Amino acid sequence: QVQLVESGGGLVQAGGSLRLSCAASGRTFSTFVMGWFRQAPGKEREFVGSISRTTGTTDYADSVKGRFTISRDNARNTVYLQMNSLKPEDTAVYYCAATLSVYGSGRYRLSSSYNYWGQGTQVTVSS
Repeated sequence: QVQLVESGGGLVQAGGSLRLSCAASGRTFSTFVMGWFRQAPGKEREFVGSISRTTGTTDYADSVKGRFTISRDNARNTVYLQMNSLKPEDTAVYYCAATLSVYGSGRYRLSSSYNYWGQGTQVTVSS
């Protein structure tokens, strides 16, 4: 089991930056692949990015590539989502997720691949 708690959301103007954090407790953090997803009102939850267990290999959705960066600190049991050059269309509730499962890299883009989820944090980008 692992418990995930996101923080760092808020209101920001277009072009601004935010850094989200996701603190994990429970099982050994380094055994989990971590993902970030988001869900805007009236839309399905979508993949933002993921990071591997120990090598730090990342994968991003095309919509955020070059603007968002995922990192993790296994000593602090925390994963981060640095969001730069924010756009109004980035407005959503952002969720971190964790999985112990081992898949080919593409599977980590699917929300069904994750077993544990945080409660979400709201990010609002004003134009």
